[in-house]
Parts: sequence; structure tokens; C-alpha cells
Amino acid sequence: MQQFMTTLLGGLTLGAVYASFALALCLIWRSTRVVNFAQAPMAMVTTYVGLEVIEATGSYWLGFAVALAAGFVLGALVERLLVRHVEGAGDLNIVILTLGLFVALHGLAALVFGSDYRSFPAPFGLKGLHVGGHNVAITPFGVFTIVAVGIVLVLLVLLFRSTDVGLRMRAAAFSPEVARLLGVRVGAMLTLGWALAAVVGSLAGLLIAGGNLVFPQYMDSVVVYGFVAAVLGGLDSPVGSVVGGLILGLVLSFVSGYVAGDLVPVTALIVLVGVLLVRPGGLFSHVAERRV
Repeated sequence: MQQFMTTLLGGLTLGAVYASFALALCLIWRSTRVVNFAQAPMAMVTTYVGLEVIEATGSYWLGFAVALAAGFVLGALVERLLVRHVEGAGDLNIVILTLGLFVALHGLAALVFGSDYRSFPAPFGLKGLHVGGHNVAITPFGVFTIVAVGIVLVLLVLLFRSTDVGLRMRAAAFSPEVARLLGVRVGAMLTLGWALAAVVGSLAGLLIAGGNLVFPQYMDSVVVYGFVAAVLGGLDSPVGSVVGGLILGLVLSFVSGYVAGDLVPVTALIVLVGVLLVRPGGLFSHVAERRV
């Protein structure tokens, strides 16, 4: 029973991490109809920025805020300076651009911040909670991770369902020509979409880094698992992204805990292929996108 609870709680924490990255992919997909494969190295760069601030000031929360702000600026700059020049030239061009950016940011981070392993602090304890005389296999930072993902989910749902800005972002993504005729500043909405997605991605980078070692490639595996989580829940659904991340985290945790840790990547691949074969739109997809 103890092993089961440990595996379960570990899976929930791991799933929340995957969900945070899946939310970033979901946000940029909903707001720009682009899958940004450079999301992970962008988050890695902003995490390093936050670490530099933390080491210089001794304040975790100041570094946390600066990292999120850096994500916003970086996302906006990437859209304005790079992505905008290939918009309308085909979806494949943007995908290739993000893959190239993936490689370039790794090299840039190694040059600026170095390739050595560096310890990233956590704002809360990393020891299991003690409840009712029993040790619980979840840390205060794990609780913080789950709560942070829940807050981001609520904010994204409110953004797209209850605000004019969210409606304009989706209109700019789905039909930019019609949106322009209706007075929507399409360029500004696309920039905002990239900026907000980078903020969520930066949060994912901070959650993954907390209490661990960081180096330029520390988020590379998250690209795979976060993408699988987003596809599992549905790239167009924030709720689906979180549910997909939690499901994937639980599945991989139980496979690692009861079968073999070496099978975790294979299991993720099986989940991805199974979803694409059975329900390509994801578990929370409602209707297929209509194409003219």
C-alpha cells in the first residue's frame, strides 16, 4: 500500500509538470495554430535568467517573477523578429523555424550560461509531508506545482471563454483575413499569443528546475512527454492538456514503479500512437476543424 501511494502521488506531481508544459503548447496552438518545438529551450533560457537573479539577490520570488517576465519578452521577440517573416509561407516553414530555434537556443545558452550543472533552489521543502503521524510521499514543492498548474488552467479557461482578448486571439488564429475585416489587430494578437505561451512555458521550466540541477538540455525530455500529454488531452483544450498530463504522469509512474524504468519512453510512444489511432483529436476534442 505504501508503494502504491508513493507511486500515485509521484505520478500526480510528475503529471502536473507535464501538464504545465502541455498548457504552453495548448496556448500557442489555440492562439496561433502553431506547434512550437522551441518551447522547451525558450523556457530553459528564462529559467537561467531567473537563476542568475536568484544568485545575485538571494530572492527566489524575484527570480521567479523575472523569469516569467523574460518569457513574455522572449516570446514576443521570437514572433516579431522570426516567426512573422515566415507566416503565410506554409505551416512546415514555421515548424522548421522552431526546430532551428531549438538548436540555436541550446548553443546560445551554453555560450552565455555555460554547460556545467547548476543547482536551482526551491521555495518550499523537498521532504515528504508529515500528516497525522505518517509521512506522505509528496513534497511541499510538489503541492506548489499542482496548485500552480491548477491556477494557470483556470486563468487560460477564463481568458479564452470570458474575455474579448481571448476571442480576438482565437479569431486571429483561425481566420486572420476575416478577423482583420472585423477590426482585430491580428499581428498584435499573434504576438500576444506567443508571449503568453512563453510565460506558461517559463513556469513549466521553473517547476521542473525547482530543487534540481539545470543545464542547457535539462528540459529536452519534457518536449516529448509534454507533447504526448497535449495530444492525449487535445491540443485545443486547456482542460484536456492538464488531464492528459496527469494521466501520462500516472501511467509512466506506475510503469516505472511496478514494471521497469527503462520502459517509460516506450510507454509514452505507445500512448501517443494509441491516441493518434483511436482519437486523433485527443480525449477532449469535440468537433473536427472545418477546412475550406
